[in-house]
Amino acid sequence: MQIVFHSRNANLAEDFRGIAKEKLESLLRFGIQLDEIKVEIKHEANPRHGKSSHSVVLTTHGSGPFMRADGAGFNDLAAFDKAVSAIELQIRKIHEREKDYARETLREKTINE
Repeated sequence: MQIVFHSRNANLAEDFRGIAKEKLESLLRFGIQLDEIKVEIKHEANPRHGKSSHSVVLTTHGSGPFMRADGAGFNDLAAFDKAVSAIELQIRKIHEREKDYARETLREKTINE
């Protein structure tokens, strides 16, 4: 999985990329094909936005499903956490839909025979 960072009007902290990469790689546990995730960070200069002055948009590209999630918060990590939780819900929903509930277990085979 390739992770692309793009920032607008923002200076990213040095540890943000490491934390973001770690959290996004944890999404691979669901087994959904994700070729590329684009992380777009925006800072709003208007002080009236206050608590939502930082926004993060996550977009997936590639052979898997197309997903997009937004998050806004008072700093980059808070906004990123909201966006990751939103995209994780989408991935979890796709994962649950692809599960095979029709298979027979070994116990059911012995009872039916």
